Amino acid sequence: MQQPQGKAIIFSAPSGSGKTTLVHHLLATNPNLSFSVSATTRSPRPGEVHAHDYYFLSPAAFKKLIQQNAFVEWEEVYPERYYGTLKSEVDRIWSNGKNVIFDIDVKGGLALKQYFGAKALAVFVQAPSLEVLKHRLLARAADPSDSIAQRLEKAAYELSFADRFDMIIRNDDLEASKALAQQAYADFG
Repeated sequence: MQQPQGKAIIFSAPSGSGKTTLVHHLLATNPNLSFSVSATTRSPRPGEVHAHDYYFLSPAAFKKLIQQNAFVEWEEVYPERYYGTLKSEVDRIWSNGKNVIFDIDVKGGLALKQYFGAKALAVFVQAPSLEVLKHRLLARAADPSDSIAQRLEKAAYELSFADRFDMIIRNDDLEASKALAQQAYADFG
């Protein structure tokens, strides 16, 4: 990976907290930001597109990239379900003169924060409660009930890492959360 040329804006949260909504807002309002497409071994959800939403890879292909040191960070989030940030993605964005924005799980966000150091702003997005998070996941209707239970269990654990981020946005009012995210990016940039 070439020397960092831009900044890294990292949004992390338990699944369903609203990080993707905030990232999309920042992308729509800041032309100097570009989204880092992550790699994963999970199957695409309806409407997701390879190389736009994720790079959907087989476990074997993902493991080969690990061996080639192709990732800034990677993690086996669930058995045989890998997620990672490709070095080539960050290089692509910075070579276009833009700052990179990440929508990533909590462990991945902390790994990116450590990797990029002072060039990173790490934001933790928090739902008002686990009960609200459960309702959001159910309303999303993207995962089976056993997967939702697994995500809620993981969310309770991930909340313990919130204080390791540069800032926390409690997403109980979407418009206020968007304004906070925008201000944080403006102050950092």
